[in-house]
Amino acid sequence: MIRFILLFFILPFIGLGQVTGLIQGQNGEKLKPLYGAKVKLLSSKSGVITEEDGQFELVLPRLLPDTLVISARGYFSDTIPVTKDDRFTAFNIVLFSQQLLPEVIVDYRKKTTSISRLKVLHVEELTSAELRKAACCNLSESFETNASVDVNMTDAVSGAKKIQMMGLEGIYTQIQFENIPYLRGIESSFGLETIPGTWIESIQITKGTGNVVNGYESMAGLINLEFQKPDEMERIFVNAYQNRLGRSELNFHSGIALSDKWSTGIFGFVTSQWNSVDENNDGFRDLPIGKGFALNNRWSFEGENMEAKFGVNAHLDEKLGGQMNTEFNNSNEDYGVLLQNEHIDFYTKTGFFGKSPGQSFGIVSNWKYQKLNGYFGNRNFYGLEKRGYLNLIYDDIIKTTDHKIKLGASYTYIDILQLVDSIDNSRIEHIPGVFGEYTYTGSRITSVLGVRYDYHLLFGQQFVPRAHLKYKISPRTDLRLTSGKGWRVPNYLIDNVSLLANSFSWIPNTEIVPEVSWNLGGSVFQEFQIFDNEASITVDYYRTWFENQLVVDREYDIIRFQNQKNESFSNSLQAELSVEPINNLTLRMAYKYLDVKARYGGEIQNKVMIPSHRGFMNAGYQTRNKRWEFDMTLSIFGKARLAASSNSTQEFSDVFPKLNAQVTHRLKKWEFYLGGENLTNYKQENPIVEPENPFGSSFDATRAWGPIIGYNLYFGIRFAIIKSKQENEE
Repeated sequence: MIRFILLFFILPFIGLGQVTGLIQGQNGEKLKPLYGAKVKLLSSKSGVITEEDGQFELVLPRLLPDTLVISARGYFSDTIPVTKDDRFTAFNIVLFSQQLLPEVIVDYRKKTTSISRLKVLHVEELTSAELRKAACCNLSESFETNASVDVNMTDAVSGAKKIQMMGLEGIYTQIQFENIPYLRGIESSFGLETIPGTWIESIQITKGTGNVVNGYESMAGLINLEFQKPDEMERIFVNAYQNRLGRSELNFHSGIALSDKWSTGIFGFVTSQWNSVDENNDGFRDLPIGKGFALNNRWSFEGENMEAKFGVNAHLDEKLGGQMNTEFNNSNEDYGVLLQNEHIDFYTKTGFFGKSPGQSFGIVSNWKYQKLNGYFGNRNFYGLEKRGYLNLIYDDIIKTTDHKIKLGASYTYIDILQLVDSIDNSRIEHIPGVFGEYTYTGSRITSVLGVRYDYHLLFGQQFVPRAHLKYKISPRTDLRLTSGKGWRVPNYLIDNVSLLANSFSWIPNTEIVPEVSWNLGGSVFQEFQIFDNEASITVDYYRTWFENQLVVDREYDIIRFQNQKNESFSNSLQAELSVEPINNLTLRMAYKYLDVKARYGGEIQNKVMIPSHRGFMNAGYQTRNKRWEFDMTLSIFGKARLAASSNSTQEFSDVFPKLNAQVTHRLKKWEFYLGGENLTNYKQENPIVEPENPFGSSFDATRAWGPIIGYNLYFGIRFAIIKSKQENEE
C-alpha cells in the first residue's frame, strides 16, 4: 500500500527536477536578501517570487534547456541558462542596484494564500490582498477566507471572539507580532479586535509546535503577524467602513522615508458601534455598543553593519452590552456587561551582522502594560498585567549554508493580577531560558532539531525538545513531519472570563501547575496541473495530547476547573484543494475533522462547542484589467456537543451554513467595496437562557454556538497614495 501511494505521487513527475537559490541585492554598501524578487523560466513561462529571506524554489519543466530570468524593482535583471544537469541545483544570485531601471520586465502574480515550499514547517501565508477580500477591520475578522483557523463568539453579550486551531483554543496557539510574543495574558480574550487588518502585510499560520527560538508556548500552532513596513508601505492609506448594524470604522497608515537609512510608519484606528441592536427581541443587545482607538508608531534603521526596528503600540476601548436600557455608568438595576481596556507596549528588534555570511546577532524585546475592568451583571473581573520579554539570538553557519545553527537565551517577566469576586489568581513570574537549534539543508531533505531549557521560579524546570523534517518526494511533492513539546502556565480567570455571563458558581482548582502537551503530525503537499493551470492539494494530520491540562468542566450548571493528567487530547485532519479552472478564477475547497476530548461530567467525551466536521469553499475572480474583484466564502459547520444543563434539553448544536461575499472595484487611487456576511440569514434561536430573569439561577448567555444576528451588509472605501518610487502591485 505504501509503495502504491509513493508511486502515485512520483510517477507523474519522473523526468522533472527543480532548482533552489538565494537572490541577494548589492546596493554598493552591502548584500541583502531580496524579498519579492521574480524568478521566471522564459520558455515555459512558469515562475515564483522569493520569500522574505530571499530564497526561492522552482520546478523545472521536462523540456530543457531554458533560461532563468531574475528581476527585482530597482536592480538590473539577470539571466542564467538552465539545462538538465542543473536539476536539484542551488543558485546564489546577486543583482546589482540600478536606480534608473524603469520597469520590471517579468510579470508574475503572487497567490494571495499559499503554502510555503521552502519552509520546513507547514506554514500557510495570507497576504494583504487575501485580507482585503473580506470586511477585515480587525484581526478577529482576518481569517474569514481561511479554513485552518476558526474564530468563534465566546458568549451572547460581550461580543468577544476567540480563535481555535486544530480544535484547541487560542491560548494554545502562540500569536506573534514579527516573532515577538503577542496577545498573551490579560489581552488574550479581547485583543484580537484591537489590531486592524489593514495594518497587516501578511499572516503566517504554522501548524504543530514551532521553533524553539520563538518560545515554549506554541502547543497547537503559531500565528505570526507581519505589519506594513515603513520603507515599503504607501505614503498615505485610508480605509473607511460602515455596516448596516451601526458599526463605523476608520483606519490609516503612512510610511515616511526620512533618509536612506531611517524611515517611520504611523498607524491609526478608530471604531464605534453606535447603534443598539436587538433583532431577536430578547431584551439584550445583540452587539455591545462602544468605541475604541489604537495607535502604532514604528521606526526602521538600516545601516551597513546593523539594523534596528522599534516602536510603540497603544489602544483604549470601552464596550457596553447586556440589556437594552443599561448605561456606561453601570448605575441602573438592569443586567449590563461593561468592558474597559487599556494597553500600551514598546518593542525593539536589533540585528548586528558578522563578517562572514550568515553570521548575525539579534536582540528582541517587548515591554507591556495591560489593564482590564469587566462587569457581567453583579459579577466583576479586574485584571492588571506588566510584562517584559527579552530574547537574544545568535545565527551562524558551520562551514557551508547547508549547516546552520541558532543559539540564544530568553527572559520573561510577568506581574499579573486577576480577581473575580473572591477568587484571586495573581502571581509574579520570572522565566529565564536558553535554546539551541540546528538546521540541515540537503538537496531533498531539510531538518530542524531544537531544544530549549526554561526555569520557572514558581513551577520549576521544563525541557522542550522539538524536531521538524521536510522531504521532497518529487519536485512537486513535499512531505513534512513535526513533533515536539510545549507548555504554559494557565491564567484560568482571564482565559474563561466570558463564562461570567451566567449565574453559575465557579469551583477553582486549588493547585495551579503548568499545562504540558506533546504534538505529533505531518502534511503532504502536492502540486499538479489541471486545465493548463497550476493546482495543489494539501492533507495534514496532527495529534496533541496533554500530560497535564487545566480543563473547564461546564456540565450541570457549574463551572469546575480540574487538572487532568494524560486524559485530554485533540486529533485534527484537514484536506484542502486549490485549483484555477480558468485564468483569474481561483477555487479553494477544504474539509476538516476534529476529535477533541477530555473528562467532562465524570466521563471522557467531546469538548463542548467544537464541531466535529467543517466544510469550506472559497471562490475568487479578478478581471483581466484588475478593476473588478469578486470573492465568496461558504462554510458549513457540523454539530457540536453542548454542555449538559438542567435549563436546556438541547444536546447538540445545529448544522448551519455561513456565506460571505464581497465585490471590489478599483479606480486609480481608489477602491470601493460592497459585501455581505451571513447571507443565508441563519440565526441561532434563543442564544440566551432565561433572558427575562438575568439575575436568576438559570440565566446563561454562554451557550452561543452560532450567529446571533442575521445577514449583515457593509460598504467601504480605500484610498492610497503610493510613494513615487513604488509600483502599485498586488
